[in-house]
Amino acid sequence: MAEAHQAVAFQFTITPEGIDLQLSYQALNQIYLSGVRSWKKRVSRMRNSVIKGVYPASPSSWLIVAIGILATMYMQSDPSMGLIAKIQQHLPLSLHVSLSAQGQTMVSALVFSTLLWLSLILALRFCLKLLLSYHQWMFEQHGRISNTTKVWVTLVRLLSSRKPLLYSYQTSLPHLPVPAIKDTMSRYLESVRPLLTDPEFKRMTDLASQFESNLGNRLQRYLKLKALWATNYVSDWWEEYIYLRGRGPIMVNSNYYGMDFLYVTPTPVQAARAGNTITALLLYRRKVNREELKPTRVPGTVIPLCAAQCERMFNTTRTPGEETDVLQHWQDSEFVAVYHKGRFFRLWVYQAGRLLTPREIEFQIQKILDDTSPPFPGEEKLGALTAGDRVPWSRIRKQYFSSGINKRSLDVIERAAFFVTLDDEEQGMRGDDPVGNLDRYAKSLLHGKCYDRWFDKSFSIVIYKNGKSGLNAEHSWADAPTVAHLWEFTLATDAFQLGYNEDGHCKGTVDLSLPYPQRLAWDISSEVQTQACASLAVAQTLADDVDCHVFPFREFGKGRIKKCRISPDAFIQISLQLAYYRDRCGFCLTYEASMTRLFREGRTETVRSCSNESCAFIKAFEGGESEEQCRRLFRVASEKHQNLYRMAMTGAGIDRHLFCLYVVSKYLGVESPFLKEVLSEPWRLSTSQTPVQQMELFDLKNSPDFISLGGGFGPVADDGYGVSYIIVGEDMINFHVSSKYSCGETDSHRFGAQISKALQDIMALLSADTKTPSSSKSQPQSKKLL
Repeated sequence: MAEAHQAVAFQFTITPEGIDLQLSYQALNQIYLSGVRSWKKRVSRMRNSVIKGVYPASPSSWLIVAIGILATMYMQSDPSMGLIAKIQQHLPLSLHVSLSAQGQTMVSALVFSTLLWLSLILALRFCLKLLLSYHQWMFEQHGRISNTTKVWVTLVRLLSSRKPLLYSYQTSLPHLPVPAIKDTMSRYLESVRPLLTDPEFKRMTDLASQFESNLGNRLQRYLKLKALWATNYVSDWWEEYIYLRGRGPIMVNSNYYGMDFLYVTPTPVQAARAGNTITALLLYRRKVNREELKPTRVPGTVIPLCAAQCERMFNTTRTPGEETDVLQHWQDSEFVAVYHKGRFFRLWVYQAGRLLTPREIEFQIQKILDDTSPPFPGEEKLGALTAGDRVPWSRIRKQYFSSGINKRSLDVIERAAFFVTLDDEEQGMRGDDPVGNLDRYAKSLLHGKCYDRWFDKSFSIVIYKNGKSGLNAEHSWADAPTVAHLWEFTLATDAFQLGYNEDGHCKGTVDLSLPYPQRLAWDISSEVQTQACASLAVAQTLADDVDCHVFPFREFGKGRIKKCRISPDAFIQISLQLAYYRDRCGFCLTYEASMTRLFREGRTETVRSCSNESCAFIKAFEGGESEEQCRRLFRVASEKHQNLYRMAMTGAGIDRHLFCLYVVSKYLGVESPFLKEVLSEPWRLSTSQTPVQQMELFDLKNSPDFISLGGGFGPVADDGYGVSYIIVGEDMINFHVSSKYSCGETDSHRFGAQISKALQDIMALLSADTKTPSSSKSQPQSKKLL
């Protein structure tokens, strides 16, 4: 009961002499300081709302407009063309009585100045929105920049000259356009041509033609209506139907992971690593709340990307439902939830409005590690409920966690800033089997023991016994680049800003009066324990079936690829196609994740990497065609891939449009054989690149060992592969490959070897070319102009 006594600000007793009031001034002081912190946050948010509300103008520009209008009037001129006099006539009667004629004119001029200023802001914002809607710059060839693009670059720079806040560009971002249904049908048929026989392609062409001329146009009209009304015609349906309505386990199937540094562990002290990591994450949250983070931009340009996904990064939990889950987001909490050896704790990270120092958080974490109290009955494997099927978890949560002590403890976990697992295992690239250890490290982050993570949290941090760290992220609230940005900041702040003492502990001093971390209490009935065991069995079967393989490719990196004047992403994607062809003796429908964050509330689009051009190259390369012919076909395939990627980024993709048409058809209660077949096609090769977005935070020249491993995800298809890769520096590419043991045709290690061989074979082909044409570039020249 120590925590309860510390929480009491005053006590009183009734005596014969009267009431004896006993105040706890320390508690009252903490309440006062917490209130001050709360009001400071409100004032900061109000200030930021004003600043971003008038962007690209500034609040001080109002003063300039007002002075200009008053100065013009002083010169006996009326810049309002009679509007100031009209405003003066309609002033409240009280102002007519209390103010002189000159005072009334002054007030009227200020009102006119304000209206003019607001009109100018709207005009500037509209101009910026029009400028950000221009995407032709992405398609222009190297060295051939049009005059239109040059003028556009100048205007974008001019309107973006003020330092923006994190969300300053949100209202200026264009809306995602709805592609013409004819264009989508044409692109779809082109994408499946290399995968179908002639009779199959003719059948699909007939289905597409029938859909386009009949039902498609009807569905398209509803979709255009939604695009006019909604901020983004895809994102809300994508979140609901792809993620939240899924009734199977989100562990492995949806959640993904991020890894620590490859070669370096900043400290072997588990509590110290937790202290710095938690501090870095909370510093990032502070930057998000204050909007101090710079808006993310297209690499090498001033073109902003949508920042809406940052809003639900912290204090967010996916709660289960019978038919659909719900994402719940709370105001900033001052604690994190911690799991260690079957026990749940609430760890306060603020005291009297002050963020604890890393050393103080380490001190508190060490108390949890030293705690020898046993778990409550059923507590140890309670997290398995979040790893199993969603419907049983929803029913159990509603019946047994809606009131009482269970609700209070569950609220702590769900409202926490994030979840922390203090793992009792050691992970990382170590020992005599470094590659095998990386594979086990990946599986640990992806699913752990299936009950020692809270998979419903927006993200969970894992700190291992040897100081290694990682995270597991829920997918519905945001995509990997948003979480990667957070994780890059966390790793860099931990290693380069906060640092450690020589003995591996966090820097700073400790306030020994800090309250003990609070154990969460539970009353877990036998029914809940039974369901937790059932969910654990489902999750364990899924986890045991995942075959993960993580390997760093060190033969070359983007530096050598770019010397060949090839896009690194196109090079890797075509290599993956070649690797799959050699592994499975054929081609497959391939998913590469692209982003649509050039548009407001944009998320992802699919790049169908298996194209006619890539297949033509692979057939020629494997068929023994001349090197010159293969090089020519490779460059054609590379340019085609780049074009597909640009089209996906600029709203001219295929799959999100077809998905939304399918949703509309379900709302209308009509069936489409074409859409049904398209949406049921399996993605046997699902790929994603983890971008490095804050390279300035890492000094790879002086600290070359601080290389991130990136992250990965589980296989999308039962008989397919999931491949994630991160291009680190100039000389390394890290790959994460996943598949299922239950499929006899897939093997992650075998496919990893095929990827390595394909990369080297294609590089050997290109390196043999003494004349390197300049038709392909990793980035359009216009990016350099920006």
